[in-house]
Amino acid sequence: MSVRDEFDAWAADGRDKGMEDRHWHTAKHALARMPVKEGDTVVDLGTGSGYALRALHDTKGIGKGYGLDGSPEMVKNAREYTDTEAIEFVVGDFDDLPFDDDSVDHVWSMEAFYYAPDPEHTLEEVARVLKPGGTFYCAVNYYEENVHSHVWQENISIEMTRWTHEKYREAFHDAGLYVAEQDSIADMEIEIPPAEEFPTESWETREDMVERYRTFGTLLTVGVAP
Repeated sequence: MSVRDEFDAWAADGRDKGMEDRHWHTAKHALARMPVKEGDTVVDLGTGSGYALRALHDTKGIGKGYGLDGSPEMVKNAREYTDTEAIEFVVGDFDDLPFDDDSVDHVWSMEAFYYAPDPEHTLEEVARVLKPGGTFYCAVNYYEENVHSHVWQENISIEMTRWTHEKYREAFHDAGLYVAEQDSIADMEIEIPPAEEFPTESWETREDMVERYRTFGTLLTVGVAP
C-alpha cells in the first residue's frame, strides 16, 4: 500500500483528528519554540489535519502557511477544518517540494518525516527552500532509541525510516543544515494508570509506559539553513 492509500483510509475513518489529539501533547511545546515572526511563511510537511499551521496562525500570526500531504483525503479534510485564507493545503511529495529556492522562513514536520521514501533527499529539499537563517523543526516519536516504537512497523504497510539521534544530526549536516538543538519532549499529559491495572491491552508493565511517554517522548531535531 502506498503512503497515499494508507492515509486516505485514515482520513476517511477520522483518524486524522485522533492523530492531532495525540500529537498535540508534545507538538505544542515544539511549536512554541519556533522563532516564527508575524508575516513569516511556514511549510508543514505531512500536515495531516493541518492543526500545526492553524496553531501558528492563531498564536504567532504567520503570513502564509502551506500544508503539504501525500494524501488527497487528508488535504480535503484539512481544508474543511481551516477557515483562513492565510493557510493553503496541497497534495505533494517530500522528494519534490513545490516551493522556490530560498522562499520559506520555517519548515515544520510532526510524526511524518520517517515516511519519506528518501529522507536524505527530503532534507536537501528542505535546505533548498529555506531562506538563510530559516529553521526546520523535525519532531518524531518513531526513532531508534525509543525501543517501544519499534513494533509500529508491524502495524503499517508503509516502509518507515528509523534513525538514531546521531543519524538525524549527521543527515541534517550532510544536507547543509546546522543542528541548533536536539532533545526529547516528554508527554506529561497522557494518563498512565496505576501499576495494579497492568498489563493493559497495549502495555505489559507500567514502567514501559512511563518510559515511552515520560522519558523517550518526542525527539525534536532543529536544523538551521546557513
